[in-house]
Amino acid sequence: MNMKQRVLFVGLYNAARSQIAEALMNYYYGDAFEAHSAGLEPQRLNLLAVEVMRQQKIDISKNQPKWIYDFIKEPEPFHYVITVCDERNAKRCPKFPDGAKRLDWSFPDFSVFEGSHREQIAKARQVRDAIKERIDQWCPERLRHLRYTIYDLRWKYGAVDEVIE
Repeated sequence: MNMKQRVLFVGLYNAARSQIAEALMNYYYGDAFEAHSAGLEPQRLNLLAVEVMRQQKIDISKNQPKWIYDFIKEPEPFHYVITVCDERNAKRCPKFPDGAKRLDWSFPDFSVFEGSHREQIAKARQVRDAIKERIDQWCPERLRHLRYTIYDLRWKYGAVDEVIE
């Protein structure tokens, strides 16, 4: 049985924001979380996303956009479904069985960035960094909660023999 918290990041196209979130969570917090990503209307991978992730030494160039409905019937449930698209599109995200907790994290859409390539890359970097910052805030918070939950269960059933840091 997988002890990691399963997270599904959902974007409109699964071409940039959700792909970045999946890659960042797996890279930095993969020991505790198993991240996946999917889209409401999958399209090909956004090259700006590939470039700004490559700058972080994370290669997403071989990733394939995936359709959200392919994940609904997975045998192992998700603990969290996190939308990264705008509020209007986030509302289109279907309900997941088995009580997945739904969170909405809205980030700017790469597909509407205008300006020179350099300006678009700068905007994409800002979004990548905002996603990383949000993940860096959320993951440790979740891990603290899980540790205390495990400690409480051990205490309740008389199995506490060490303090969990």
